[in-house]
Amino acid sequence: MSTPRPAVAEVRRAVRAALAALPAPHRAAPLLVACSGGADSLALAAAALAVRGPGEVHAAVVDHGLQDGSARQAAATAGLLTGMGIAATVHAVTVAGPGGTEAAARRARRAALLAARPHPDAPVLLGHTLDDQAETVLLGLGRGSGARSLAGMRVWDAPWLRPLLAVRREVTRAACAEQDLPVWDDPHNADPRFTRVRLRHEVLPLLEDVLGGGVAAALARTADQLRSDGAALDAVAEGVLAEAVEGEALLLAPVAAAPAAVRTRVLRAWLAARGVTGLTAAHLRVADGFAAQGPDRAGSAVPGGLELVRERGRLSVRPVGWPPGGSPTPQEDVRRVRR
Repeated sequence: MSTPRPAVAEVRRAVRAALAALPAPHRAAPLLVACSGGADSLALAAAALAVRGPGEVHAAVVDHGLQDGSARQAAATAGLLTGMGIAATVHAVTVAGPGGTEAAARRARRAALLAARPHPDAPVLLGHTLDDQAETVLLGLGRGSGARSLAGMRVWDAPWLRPLLAVRREVTRAACAEQDLPVWDDPHNADPRFTRVRLRHEVLPLLEDVLGGGVAAALARTADQLRSDGAALDAVAEGVLAEAVEGEALLLAPVAAAPAAVRTRVLRAWLAARGVTGLTAAHLRVADGFAAQGPDRAGSAVPGGLELVRERGRLSVRPVGWPPGGSPTPQEDVRRVRR
């Protein structure tokens, strides 16, 4: 067997290491690669096939329908993958809903990929690279996001697996060239209407020039460091939460004694367990005020038509307008909200 050329070898090493680190039973499950036909996802698909072999690798090509000829391009990509020995299918989606085109496309794509998994334990491999990670961190900085956002993307965030987060975009393109794989360059990746495109082609090159290079790698390192710090804080918060939960309520004494970074994590996890989703930083600030300071009171609204109640050293959640004198059970919560 011939030795793979440098870029191919680097991509394969990254894929092999990411698959080996998967928890059971995902490690033994067949793979699904999300492939657009671009250099990143195409190099990823080829590496996955080399590491796992035929029959173990599937691919999903999502057709967003946002460009003329998108169905034809999706079919061509699926045909290329099939010719390589990968079971590939095309998934046409409708891009609609709140948040703009980028957000709507991301939602539609995620739903299609989840539905395309060949097995319930199958990891979905995404072609995000170190450059994508740097752009994500820079977006978070510009938007004033917290450490959770600045920590960037994780290699494994079930079922999503990103083996190439330490690999540069130039390496994936070189890997495709070394294997004579035809790369499709999505016109949207050069469209300045999209914020990430301007970051990629205008902001990051300027920062590289002003700061003398190495900015993308430095931003990715920042994400790694913040992710490690966040994991440590999450572990502390889990201990506080375990001590503070009392039935459906949250004892406030252990929560109030914790540092603010731990309190907000405890509150986020506890509220999520109570079915509260869509929390913003503003919601958590108010919830933190309830947890950290008296007197007993009610009225802090959280998503889902619910409000926080502080009484007798405990925090609870109830539907807005629920009569005083105790908090409802989760089943009562649901019935009340649905009326």
